[in-house]
Amino acid sequence: KNKNPPMTPSPSLFDLTGRVAMVTGGGGSLGSAICEGLARAGAAVVVVDMAGANGETVAARIRAAGGRADALAVDVSKEKDVAALFAKFDKLHPALDILVNGISAPVERFQPEDVPLASWQHMLNTNLTGYFLCLQEAGRRMIARGQGGSIINIGSIGGMNALGRGAISYGVAKAGVGQLTRETALAWARHKIRVNALLPCQFTNSWWEARMADPACKASNEQVLRGIPMGRLGRPEEMVGPVLFLASSASSMVTGALLPVDGGNLALNAGGSVFW
Repeated sequence: KNKNPPMTPSPSLFDLTGRVAMVTGGGGSLGSAICEGLARAGAAVVVVDMAGANGETVAARIRAAGGRADALAVDVSKEKDVAALFAKFDKLHPALDILVNGISAPVERFQPEDVPLASWQHMLNTNLTGYFLCLQEAGRRMIARGQGGSIINIGSIGGMNALGRGAISYGVAKAGVGQLTRETALAWARHKIRVNALLPCQFTNSWWEARMADPACKASNEQVLRGIPMGRLGRPEEMVGPVLFLASSASSMVTGALLPVDGGNLALNAGGSVFW
């Protein structure tokens, strides 16, 4: 006689039914894929973007597919604007379970000796201070509620290694996101708030699609692809699985992690080769 209990279906580890997620940068190519993925997993999603119209487009698409979504606009580089954003959120939902910090300023490329201070400050104010302000507001709410939560920062491979393409302020900001992730993961572990980061490589969007189709960029495009052992750019939908993992109970013992989503870029050292 079999003494083992019968196998019974278990709830999905990645089910987010009943949870509320806020995604900053939700109107962009990566952000919109993340918002739609969270909604498909059952979460109510608040789509936050610098351009309110972009966020509303994504929210409307989610609602049309049967999901729950609202859209809010914010300039994350301004403390008062972030406080106002979360005050608006509080009127929409009684609690926040998941924050995805993904808003980003456009990359401006300069050699270090030529970086204008205004450009430097704008990048850090948006891509680092903005992350901190949103994370802080979310963390305060999660601590007060006492039921934990998940915060996912969107970093970059450019925050781990110098890419050498004139994006110095971007790289410095993303490196700061990594340390922000570790510091808050340590501080908030006792509150059962998990803080992790995803580090994507180059992912397709309208800018990359145009660049890849431009014969004048052939050599530099090939150089970019040589840095990705899988030999291609990422696709926005490929961010959804890692986000669902970190947002859900599937990663209940994971905090302070910087998870590459980079086709092997960070595993390829300076002298390595994918060919032998």
